[in-house]
Amino acid sequence: MGLDGNVPSWQRDYARRLFFADFAAVAAAIFGSQILWFGSRRADLRVPIERVADFTVEYTLVSAALVVLWMLALGFYATRDRKIIGSGSIEYRRIVDATMRLFGMAAIMVFVFKLDLARGYFLTALPAGLLLILVGRWLCRQWLIGRRAQGQYVHRALVVGERVKSTHVAESIQRDPAAGLYVVGALTENGTIKHDLIERVPVLGDFTEVLAAIEQLQVDTVIFTGADNFGPRRMRELGWELESRKIDLIMAPALTDIAGPRIHARPVAGLPLIQVEFPTFEGAKHGAKRAFDVIASGMGLVLLSPVLLGIVIAIRRDSDGPALFRQDRVGLNGEGFRMIKFRSMVADAEAQLPSLLDQSDGNGMLFKLKADPRVTKVGSVLRRYSLDELPQLVNVFLGDMALVGPRPPLVSEVEEYDGWAQRRLLVKPGITGLWQVSGRSDLSWEDSIRLDLYYVENWSPTGDVIILYRTIRAILRPAGAY
Repeated sequence: MGLDGNVPSWQRDYARRLFFADFAAVAAAIFGSQILWFGSRRADLRVPIERVADFTVEYTLVSAALVVLWMLALGFYATRDRKIIGSGSIEYRRIVDATMRLFGMAAIMVFVFKLDLARGYFLTALPAGLLLILVGRWLCRQWLIGRRAQGQYVHRALVVGERVKSTHVAESIQRDPAAGLYVVGALTENGTIKHDLIERVPVLGDFTEVLAAIEQLQVDTVIFTGADNFGPRRMRELGWELESRKIDLIMAPALTDIAGPRIHARPVAGLPLIQVEFPTFEGAKHGAKRAFDVIASGMGLVLLSPVLLGIVIAIRRDSDGPALFRQDRVGLNGEGFRMIKFRSMVADAEAQLPSLLDQSDGNGMLFKLKADPRVTKVGSVLRRYSLDELPQLVNVFLGDMALVGPRPPLVSEVEEYDGWAQRRLLVKPGITGLWQVSGRSDLSWEDSIRLDLYYVENWSPTGDVIILYRTIRAILRPAGAY
C-alpha cells in the first residue's frame, strides 16, 4: 500500500483523481455554457461603477474566475476530505452545499453591483456543472469500489475492545467491503486467548499492546469498540498517541442498524453523548410515500401495459393454466392480502411441493430450489429478470403493498416469527427492498430479517430512490434470482 507518515499513498492519488475530475466537470459546464449562449464570438460583461466610467470584462475571464472560485469552494467545504470520500452520502451533500452557496453568493454580487450578467449563461452553468461533478464523483467511486473489492485502496484497521463487541463490529465491516476498511488484527480484554476474532482477523494481544500492534501491522486506523476496563483517562491518552502518529481513531458505539439521520451528537459537560430518535410509522413523510406509490404504480401499469400483455400471451402459449398466480401474503400490521404475480411454474406447482421439500436450496425458513423442475421455460426468464413481479404494481396501487419495503412474507413464515421479526409488519411490504438488491435468495434467513428491520426503522425518501436505482442494476445483472 505504501505509507508515508502513516498516510496511505492511495489517498493522495485518489484525491488528485477527484480534483482533476472536478476541474474537468466545472470547466466543461462553465465554458460549455459560454459557448452555448455566445458561440465563438467575443462577449463582454459590463460592470457599472457610480461616478466612474463603466468598464467591461470579457466573458472568458468571467468563466475562468468562476472555475477557480468553484474549485476553491469545493476545497473549502472539504468535499475531498479523506474521511468521507469513497462511501456514504456526506461527500455528495457537501458538493451540493458548496455549489449552492457559491452561486448564491454570485447571485447576491450580481444584484448588489447591478451586473448585467447573462441569465441563461448563469442558469445553465449551475445545474450542468453540479450534475457533471456528481456524475464524475460517482464514476470515481465505482472505480474505487472495484479496487477495494480486490483488496486495494483500503484503510488497514486494528479493532480494539471487548471480544463480543469487536466480533460484531469486524463482521459488519467485512460485510461492506466498499467502505474501505480492512481489519488486519484485534486486541481484546484477554489477549492470551489467541483464537482468531473472525476469519482472517487474528487476536494479537491485550489492550497494553496497541502501539506495538500499530507498528507491526502498519495500521492507519484504530477502531475502538468499547471495554469496561478501558477508562476515560486511558482512552484520552490513546487518542493523544494516535494523534502524534496521524492515525485515525473511530469509535464504534453499541448501536446497530441505526441510520445516520436518527443519530444526533449532544455534547454535555465534555461528554460526546449520542441521542437516538425512535422510528416513526405514520405522518406526512409516510403520506408522501403513499402518494408517490400511487402515482408511480399507476403510470407503470399504463406505460408497461404492452409488456404485460406480451408476457400474458407468452405464459399462456408456454404452458396450460392461468397467466396470473395469486398467493396469500401478510401485509401491514399482520393484515392478509392476495399478492399477484405472473405464473412462472406449472399450474399444479403447489401440489408438487411436498415431494421437493428435502431438496431445498433456501435459507431454512424459505423453500427455494435453484433447478426447480416446476419452473416453465418462460417462467425461468421471468424469474431471472424479476418480470414475474410486475403485476404487484396492482397491489401497490390498491394499497396492499409499496414500491419499496420488506419482502412480503408468507402466512407460514409469520407463524414462525419471534418478537423482533414481527417488526417487519410495521410497514407495508414492497415489490423491492434491501433484500432484493443485497442477494435475494442467496441471503441467510438472519440477514434477510436484519435488512428488512433496518429498512423498517430507517426508511427515508432518499433511501427509497437509491433502492429503486439499485433494483434496476440488480435486474440487469441478476444474482440470487431463482
